[in-house]
Amino acid sequence: MRVIAVNNNKGGSLKTTTATNLAGVLAAEGKRVLIIDADNQSNVALSFGKNPDEFEVSLYDVLINQLDPKKAVQNVYENLDILPANDDLIGFDFEVIGKSKKYRAPFSIMQKTCSSLRDDYEYILIDTPPSLSLMVGNVFAFADSVLIPFSPESYSMRSLVKVLGTIDDFKEQFNPELRVLGVVGTMVNFQTILHQEVMQETRRYCAESQIHLFDSYIPRSIRFASSVAYEKVPATLAKKSTDIAKSYFELWKEIKENEQAR
Repeated sequence: MRVIAVNNNKGGSLKTTTATNLAGVLAAEGKRVLIIDADNQSNVALSFGKNPDEFEVSLYDVLINQLDPKKAVQNVYENLDILPANDDLIGFDFEVIGKSKKYRAPFSIMQKTCSSLRDDYEYILIDTPPSLSLMVGNVFAFADSVLIPFSPESYSMRSLVKVLGTIDDFKEQFNPELRVLGVVGTMVNFQTILHQEVMQETRRYCAESQIHLFDSYIPRSIRFASSVAYEKVPATLAKKSTDIAKSYFELWKEIKENEQAR
């Protein structure tokens, strides 16, 4: 599970928050970790108080211009680097699709250009856009596993079913080793009947599909955004520790225990 994609095609499921806070947990444990931002919204850099427009090079230059990925990496915290995105990434799909003769293996671009980074880090987390796009396909081809953040709102189950189906299809065709690390509830408020019912439905569906639903969940809280706004780091790296941040430490502990039990 060294390369973990954080993916859900539904927006607002805390993909960036999950990727950056788990990276914070790993960095706090002394692990060398990299976050690749594969979303042109560039929220990974913003989560560490960095302006993505100020970076001279980004993931786009690595994927399209064959830039050495190490030249695009930025250190943002002790043990923690990012490979940032910017608005250039909007043109990735159009560039590749429009030049099919040049890009004969369109889903293998990230695998070919970023594989050398595996030797430099103990873990690589990839934040993905809220879509099932060529970019997400490249992430799935490169990743070892997929962690799916799931916000228990109306129609969320429909998105979850689609994501799991896409992963299965992609696994068969392009990356047989890809697997689902599990589903984690995010922005959960068990005081609402809707969240109780949707989480129960999700648990039944995951059990029937043999997909792990983590007991740990991420509660709904403004403190994740406040940490980024005022301390310029994810909550798991904030100087003032909170119970909210502990939810990601508990999630990572459960992920490790689940992996050891496989």
